[in-house]
Amino acid sequence: MNYSHKRVLVTGGLGFIGSNLAVRLVELGASVTVVDSSCSGCGANPHNLAPVADRVRVIPADIGDPHLFEEALQGLDLVFNLAGEVSHVHSMAFPERDLEINTVAQLRFLDAVRRLCPGVRVVYAGTRQIYGIPRYLPVDEDHPVEPVDFNGVHKYAASMYHLTLSRLGQLDAAVLRLTNVYGPRMALHIPCQGVLSTFLRRALLGQDLEVFDGGDSLRDPVHVDDAVHAFLLAGSVARLPSRTYNVGGAEALSLFRIAEIMARAAGVQVTTRPFPAERKLIDIGSYVSDWARIRRELGWTPQVGFAEGLRRTLEWYGARLEHYLDPAQPTFCGMPEHRGQRHRVTLIPA
Repeated sequence: MNYSHKRVLVTGGLGFIGSNLAVRLVELGASVTVVDSSCSGCGANPHNLAPVADRVRVIPADIGDPHLFEEALQGLDLVFNLAGEVSHVHSMAFPERDLEINTVAQLRFLDAVRRLCPGVRVVYAGTRQIYGIPRYLPVDEDHPVEPVDFNGVHKYAASMYHLTLSRLGQLDAAVLRLTNVYGPRMALHIPCQGVLSTFLRRALLGQDLEVFDGGDSLRDPVHVDDAVHAFLLAGSVARLPSRTYNVGGAEALSLFRIAEIMARAAGVQVTTRPFPAERKLIDIGSYVSDWARIRRELGWTPQVGFAEGLRRTLEWYGARLEHYLDPAQPTFCGMPEHRGQRHRVTLIPA
């Protein structure tokens, strides 16, 4: 992978995965521009880029307003598109907000990219949530698309924008369907960002971990370093054999086992309680990725096992926790409004 002197744009580059990717790109010699609106609830944290702050250009703008950074879109070698909302719970409580962030803004952004930098490689951060409740495990890229929440619906729509423009020859896009990603720079202060973020926040605060209904459901958590490597491979291969790739973890673990490993490392306990009714409505049960395609075509395999990845993560936060976690931060899933719109539709039962 040769990224030396490449002109690269990273959307959502102040967020969790985007910032890890931006840091790594700088280390590889790329000229990196980050576009991030710092939208409430989407995980932006300026401290994420602290190690390379003097070597990254940061443009504070919403990708849905590409006229604010049109000059940055010209002459690019590569776009890594990681902007967006990831919370399934928030998408059900505030569907119009999720629609605006994950579809409308994406379409506006891609329209500007294809006009100002036609044919450029764009690697988009998709999600395994588009598959919905798995019909079989592990889930491959041919699995039916049946999302159970609006985040999955909207992320799938954004994926199709990328793929449609690629079929038209206007972009050269790859979509990575990510499983649960964890590691340094997670937005621990924002609730409803996923089970791993919740577990990690509670563990770092010395609180017991709660597992719903016994925690039998499987997950295949992938360390952010492995996820970043998948993005770098998808961005560097001369010709993409495929357009969509699953990115999963090295091992399948039950949620109880994940909690158990984390609790042991943090010196807390694991408790169980019934599944909250509103969460059960959008729970997918067990999920395990089939990542044979990306291994076969791009040579990617996950390298970091969960126990080792967790050890690295806890160690990393130990010296930086004040930048990522405020014990006084509320833990409910309320969200402010976005882009001045009023989002009155609430679909989660009271």
